Amino acid sequence: MGHPVRIGVGLPPQHADYSTIREAVVRAEEMGADVVFNWDHFYPLFGDPDGKHFECWTMLGSWAEITEKIEFGALVTCNSYRNPDLLADMARTVDHASGGRLIFGIGAGWFEKDYTEYGYDFGTAGSRLADLSEALPRIKSRWEQLNPTPTRELPILIGGGGEKKTLRYTAEYAHIWHGFGGADVIQHKNKVLDQHCADIGRDPSEIERSVGADVTKIDELAEGLYDAGATFITLGFDGATGYDMAALPEWLAWRDEKNAA
Repeated sequence: MGHPVRIGVGLPPQHADYSTIREAVVRAEEMGADVVFNWDHFYPLFGDPDGKHFECWTMLGSWAEITEKIEFGALVTCNSYRNPDLLADMARTVDHASGGRLIFGIGAGWFEKDYTEYGYDFGTAGSRLADLSEALPRIKSRWEQLNPTPTRELPILIGGGGEKKTLRYTAEYAHIWHGFGGADVIQHKNKVLDQHCADIGRDPSEIERSVGADVTKIDELAEGLYDAGATFITLGFDGATGYDMAALPEWLAWRDEKNAA
């Protein structure tokens, strides 16, 4: 059985007051989205580089309390910014606060300004990937040792498209892979991920395939991404416009149509 189609809402925690972010999270849940995401950075990624911005994990603790049903998490948290055992404990705590609705999204990190401004060693893409490969088993081990343990097997989402390392780590550890690009890219990366799964003896159908998409381009993107294997599509919204979700219902209707087929 394949994965049901899910629609995520991405709310970058930039260029907005916290009250606006909070209202948008509640609105996404009320509209019927499946998942709501923030991201793990310290400065805006676009727009005014010194504009308003809030921290990821304290925000997720808030989201655990202001929502009731929707799953949520970071797309993605940066492995470099927190000790892996501490990060595991933070995730476990947010998981319990939410009654078991956290998706644990993680990646190797890439935004150099975050590192330099906050005093982290930026290293190289290779060193950051090596750190991620060391952190993942530590995180899983810490979850098993914590008292209490997480409420469920926490779904791990790994974001990134590196074919030799990131997709191999995904085959080894993840429940969800989040990629970037159009249908052709996603189709190719899915084949690479399937091969990594075959190499380690894992059923590739266990890994849900996720991708970001432009909310205004449902006619151009939805069917192609679905045909490429992506069943989890996350749509980004802009804090500078108050997270206008007027285009979201069309995607939710498409999801419902797919899942009813």
